[in-house]
Amino acid sequence: MQTQAPAPEGLIDVPGGRVFYRIVGRDAPGTPLLVVHGGPGLPHDYLEPLQALANARPVVFYDQLGCGRSDRPGDRSLFTLPRFVEELDAVRQALGLSRLALLGQSFGALLGVEYLLRRGQEGVERLVLSGPCLSAARFAADQRAHLAAMPQAVQDAVAAAEATGDFDTPAYQAAVGAFYAKHVCRLDPWPACLTRAIEGMGLPCYLHMWGPSEFTLTGTLAGYDATPELGTITVPTLLTCGRFDEATPQTTADFAARIPGARLAVIEDASHSHHLEQPARYLKAVEAFLA
Repeated sequence: MQTQAPAPEGLIDVPGGRVFYRIVGRDAPGTPLLVVHGGPGLPHDYLEPLQALANARPVVFYDQLGCGRSDRPGDRSLFTLPRFVEELDAVRQALGLSRLALLGQSFGALLGVEYLLRRGQEGVERLVLSGPCLSAARFAADQRAHLAAMPQAVQDAVAAAEATGDFDTPAYQAAVGAFYAKHVCRLDPWPACLTRAIEGMGLPCYLHMWGPSEFTLTGTLAGYDATPELGTITVPTLLTCGRFDEATPQTTADFAARIPGARLAVIEDASHSHHLEQPARYLKAVEAFLA
């Protein structure tokens, strides 16, 4: 961390506005862990179990622009991957994180990888990619395969909404709920921290960059694919996914095979939110890797 420790929480100026950050275990001795949330537009609250890692190191959370406790500008032109890379770098610089470990979940894994590819890997000692989306087309194809295994009524509701462009129908929303209950978070009810994150979600960002649901990809990230460049990552890397994850074990294993020396941990009885569904198993794997 920087010589004069930053406040436990506050706001940081980034391109386009200010973002909220929070540090847990500020005085812990280990290399700080910077956590990059997913969505895009889903604030960091749902990653609450990662606070347990602060027994050995500072754990830094932040809400990306457009969601949570960060500014919510009306200008959607700010919702671009290059600007989010600049934002991540601004957070790192403001908090004096010259040495750090980086953990990205879902879209956060995509953003973390993009940061390393565009800004370099210096000072990044470890990389954790949880439920990684590193190829939008492959992620979308995996969701289509999941969808094909859902009840016919769910498939019909999705097909009807995509044919008309009306994604607000009760049938489509029910289909989304059924899909998410199987592949996003299998807990019932969903944990309070996940519910809180959804309440603070920046929906304009999600709709602009991804689309109306995880399996209907219409946003600006549709053409994203980092797989040709994964071989250039030299940071020790751990990839994690759940057995029923949107980021399927097969796809995640392929990403791991492309990153030199990368490790893979598949969490059983869990899906995209495996850090919530099986926190002890997840934290044990991450803790061992960071140590």
